Amino acid sequence: MSIINIVLIEPEIPQNTGNISRTCAVTGAHLHLIGPMGFSIDDKHLKRAGLDYWHLLNLKVYKNVDEFFALNKGPFYFFTTKGKKVYTDVSYPDGCYLVFGKETAGISEELLTRHIDNCVRLPMLDNETARSLNLSNTVAVGAYEVLRQWGFENLRLEGKLNE
Repeated sequence: MSIINIVLIEPEIPQNTGNISRTCAVTGAHLHLIGPMGFSIDDKHLKRAGLDYWHLLNLKVYKNVDEFFALNKGPFYFFTTKGKKVYTDVSYPDGCYLVFGKETAGISEELLTRHIDNCVRLPMLDNETARSLNLSNTVAVGAYEVLRQWGFENLRLEGKLNE
């Protein structure tokens, strides 16, 4: 089974992280949270947004970016409005890490500069007031692109009506 890793650097809004946790739980993605975070991991808003999916979640928490990179080897893909490539132009390998920054500031330019060839973006209007998508929406778009490329391996592909 292929593994996709979702990485949140210093997330600030518990509801976003809760929504992302639910996305990870239902897709089998592993979630990596890097501190410091703007909330406690047992925050009621975080738990409410994730609903009753917590038992399905593979979660790892790191105290800072240095600890995360010391323990994980990639490959890493950084989702940023500063990316020069579109996220669909990348072929994502098994074990890849999709990295996302905090809601108010994104990923540090120092980190982006070190990984400039692996920075990707979601296309948006060419309008300075349209700064970025919501973090949980961006994670879902990125994760599902990887899963689509992998043929939605191990995911249920059809539903059924209750009769």
